[in-house]
Amino acid sequence: MDLVLSSLASIGRGTLNVFEEVGKLTLFVISTLGLFFRKPFYFREFARSVMSIGFFSLPVIGLTALFTGGALALQIYSGGSRFNSESAVPAIVSIGMVRELGPVLCGLMIAGRVGSAIAAEIGTMKVTDQLDALVTLSTNPKQYLVIPRVAAATLVLPFLTGVGDILGILGGYLVGTLKLNFSSQTYLSQAVQFLETADVVSGLVKGAVFGFIVAIIGCYCGFKSGMGARGVGKATTQSVALSSILIIASNFVLTEMFF
Repeated sequence: MDLVLSSLASIGRGTLNVFEEVGKLTLFVISTLGLFFRKPFYFREFARSVMSIGFFSLPVIGLTALFTGGALALQIYSGGSRFNSESAVPAIVSIGMVRELGPVLCGLMIAGRVGSAIAAEIGTMKVTDQLDALVTLSTNPKQYLVIPRVAAATLVLPFLTGVGDILGILGGYLVGTLKLNFSSQTYLSQAVQFLETADVVSGLVKGAVFGFIVAIIGCYCGFKSGMGARGVGKATTQSVALSSILIIASNFVLTEMFF
């Protein structure tokens, strides 16, 4: 009996902790959204975040998308050959990259590269009392640290998603023409023919949503970081894990909304 009660108590504590974290995150997001309409806006921090999130992420996004598109073409050709549907490779690669793989892979890679860096940076500032120093200088830490990063990630991720889509389709094209014996003209015409405007728009909207998620989660985990190196490390890990889960979950919701 005691074992059953202990198990139920553990489940209850875990459930309460989850709801508590959801509530804290919701309040953090609401307070952040409210600051978007207040001055000042720190353009220098915004520009630095754009460079860090956008420009310096291009190699990672490009290589990931390029090899994913090539692997996708091989897999579709291998599976389609069982049903005599090899000709569908260009269309499926382009639609799959633009609708799903492009934005999701971009979001996950940015979560690992940028979200963790944001959490570690803000967590370190908290440990070293730099957040308190900002307050003593009459500077709102959220206004200075969160708003520029969230705005930059939300604006930059659609562009990174577009680059990833193009390079993913290019990867499929290279594999299709060099290894699978597709003619260049046929592959490109089929890849473009079956794409619709809704496919492209949905992927770019997903990119913007994923960028907001990565930045806001990174900032949230940084602000609630524990003290010491262990606290910062834990905040960094939580940032990547939580961002990845929310990206996958929101991808399902957005796909349901669009299609």
